[in-house]
Amino acid sequence: MTQEHGLVNLGNRLLDELDAQHDEAAKSLYETNQSLMTTLSQMGQGQSTLLESMQRQVLLSTRNQEEKINDLRLENERQLTEMRKTVDDRLSESLDKKLDQSFAQVSERLESVYKGLGEMHTLASGVGDLKKVLTNVKTRGIWGEMQLGNLIRQTLAPGQYEENVAVVPGSAERVEFAVCLPDQSGNTVYLPVDSKFPQEDYIRLTDAAQQGDAAGAEAARKALIQRLKQEAKKISEKYISPPYTTDFAIMFLPVEGLYSEALQTPELVETLQREQRIVIAGPGTFSAMLNALQMGFRTLAIEKRSGEVWLLLGEIKKDFTRFAETLENTRRRLDQAGESIDSAVTKSRSIQRKLSALETGPAALDNPPETLTIQEDVDQ
Repeated sequence: MTQEHGLVNLGNRLLDELDAQHDEAAKSLYETNQSLMTTLSQMGQGQSTLLESMQRQVLLSTRNQEEKINDLRLENERQLTEMRKTVDDRLSESLDKKLDQSFAQVSERLESVYKGLGEMHTLASGVGDLKKVLTNVKTRGIWGEMQLGNLIRQTLAPGQYEENVAVVPGSAERVEFAVCLPDQSGNTVYLPVDSKFPQEDYIRLTDAAQQGDAAGAEAARKALIQRLKQEAKKISEKYISPPYTTDFAIMFLPVEGLYSEALQTPELVETLQREQRIVIAGPGTFSAMLNALQMGFRTLAIEKRSGEVWLLLGEIKKDFTRFAETLENTRRRLDQAGESIDSAVTKSRSIQRKLSALETGPAALDNPPETLTIQEDVDQ
């Protein structure tokens, strides 16, 4: 019991001390709070005064800044107005000049575009026509024949070739063109020229080559070679018939690429020449052949004209010989006439002398021999 009583007393004392400390702390806190409130009040008054001063300064500074900004704005507006005017003038002048140049360039380019469009339209029409020609077997052959005809007409004279002619007498087969070659006896020997264009085989070959298909290209090349051999055989059987024609004919390939593909197979050219007596030619090669033939025609014409000139010179020589003889006869006759005239003049003078003698008197009448002499002179 005594111990519990002691603990109670201790607890009471602790509570009293705690209350005392609490009161003291509350008092201290109150005093601190009052002091803080006083300080804050003083600080608030100072800040209010400072804020009012700052507000006045800010307002004053703001007015000054506004005035300066306004002045600056007015000056900037004035300068900008002047700059705008200057820039507008220069831009207007430069723009007008550039616009004029641009319009001129645009007009030129539009004209070029219109011209190009016209050319493209023409080209498109031509390509369309060419496509129609090349996609039709009959017209394709006509196209090759037209190209062949143009080359021949541009090089040879009309009498040096014939078109769509039966080179073999009694045959119904007609070759597209034949060059007329004279033989030693002056008769005409035909050189047959026929155009062939195996387009399908050639296109298959070029397509396979462009696609890198080696096997397809080789197969297409073999088919093309076989087709060319078949066409060469037809030409040989139809149009080669010596002595009416030459012992060979020309197969014209109207595309240089096709001719180049044919030349890439050397045995083809040799085989056609040996077995079928066919010479293949592209546009360039055939033009060279025609030029060589034209030179031959000119040489032959010169030789022919030379023979005619020699014959003419022979006739002139004969005529000149006859003229010389005639001239010599004329000279002799003129000499004889001169001698006769001289003799007549001499006799005339003799007769004059005798007549003068008759006028001298009657004595002259007594001279009969003189009279006879005069009569003889007259007779002579």
